[in-house]
Amino acid sequence: MQPAPTLDSGSLHGSSQAGVADAPGLTLAPATQATPQIAAPGAKPLESMPSLAQRIVGGLRAALPGLLMTTLSLGLFIALWYFATKYRWDFYIRFNNIPSPGEVLGNAANLIHSEKFYNNMWVSVRRILLGFGIATGLGVAFGLLIGQYRVARGLLLPVFEVLRPIPAIAWVPMAIMLWPTNETSIVFITFLGSFFPILLNTIHGVNSVDPVLVRAGRCLGANELGLLRQVILPAALPHIFTGLTVGMGVAWVSLIAAEMISGQYGIGYFTWEAYSLIQYADIAIGMIVIGVLGLACSGGIRFLGNLLMPWLTTHANRGRT
Repeated sequence: MQPAPTLDSGSLHGSSQAGVADAPGLTLAPATQATPQIAAPGAKPLESMPSLAQRIVGGLRAALPGLLMTTLSLGLFIALWYFATKYRWDFYIRFNNIPSPGEVLGNAANLIHSEKFYNNMWVSVRRILLGFGIATGLGVAFGLLIGQYRVARGLLLPVFEVLRPIPAIAWVPMAIMLWPTNETSIVFITFLGSFFPILLNTIHGVNSVDPVLVRAGRCLGANELGLLRQVILPAALPHIFTGLTVGMGVAWVSLIAAEMISGQYGIGYFTWEAYSLIQYADIAIGMIVIGVLGLACSGGIRFLGNLLMPWLTTHANRGRT
């Protein structure tokens, strides 16, 4: 079956143009209109998405400035450390006994094959996950209640405000008496360090929720549980994740201090033991491991926040362009 002919309207005159227009199966087209091309089956359009290689190259180009700045920053820090230890700088800050980067690297190469070293890291990570996980659950729950309900705020907030200024490390003697084992006591100290930042940021997030959203939820028939879960909690998430990030940092500070005082395992105990045995390079290794583990935990929180709050990531990307 042949396709219907297309006639140029500029070539039609008078009555013949009207006749052609009335004729079945014929269509008029402007003189400049090109005949549509029929794509072969399975063929991609010319305006297709960039190829995988192009997307990879584009991502690398976007990440390259930040990677260069990070490399430069770390390189300058290591260079300063190297020269300070090599020439034994003593300008009030003394580098006489500080190990050099080479010494730290050599000891790290030996510790890579040490099962005890990995066990210490795992014990600290396990304590962090337990203490921080409990603090997250209780901190968010109490924060939602205190921020939303006046009765809960009147009953709970005064107690928390009295306990909040007490440093977590000051709880070590009391925690040893409260809990039956040192392990539970250290987890409790870690919990205290992260609980209050999460609690206060959750309360602030609930107080910052637009009242119009709350009234709209009530008008749509949401009960109190549905209002907390579907309106208040999502609106308060940015503040909650700020509290989680701060709480994770404080949790690591509290954990290392507790491990140094009363622990028998963990990266904090490893660092303090290295000081007691005058193994200064191992002290630096312990500090570096603490920083790397803390960075990994904070990065995990940010990654989870991006998953739960994609609208914030989109807004931030638009602001940079």
